[in-house]
Amino acid sequence: QVQVVESGGGLVQTGGSLSVSCATSGRTFGNYGMGWFRQAPGKEREFVAAVNWSGGSTYYADSVKGRFTISRDNAKNTVYLQMNNLKPEDTAVYYCAATSRMALTTTPLLYDYWGQGTQVTVSS
Repeated sequence: QVQVVESGGGLVQTGGSLSVSCATSGRTFGNYGMGWFRQAPGKEREFVAAVNWSGGSTYYADSVKGRFTISRDNAKNTVYLQMNNLKPEDTAVYYCAATSRMALTTTPLLYDYWGQGTQVTVSS
């Protein structure tokens, strides 16, 4: 079992920056790929970014590429999402998830453990 807890959400103006974190506990963090997803009101949960077990490979949704950066610190059992040049359409609840699969994946069903989410609101 892996426990996942997000933190760092909040309110920011358009063009601003925000960083969210995801702390994990339980099984060995380095055995899991990690991903960030988001869900806006009335919309389906969508993939944002993923990082493999070592941090050496990352993948981003086209909508955030060049603005968001995912990273991880295996010594701290934590994954981060740095969000720059935020837009109102980035407003959503952001979820962190862990997958035991080796390959980077964008599919929510392939993630095994999820956090409760943290709200990010971008005002126009």
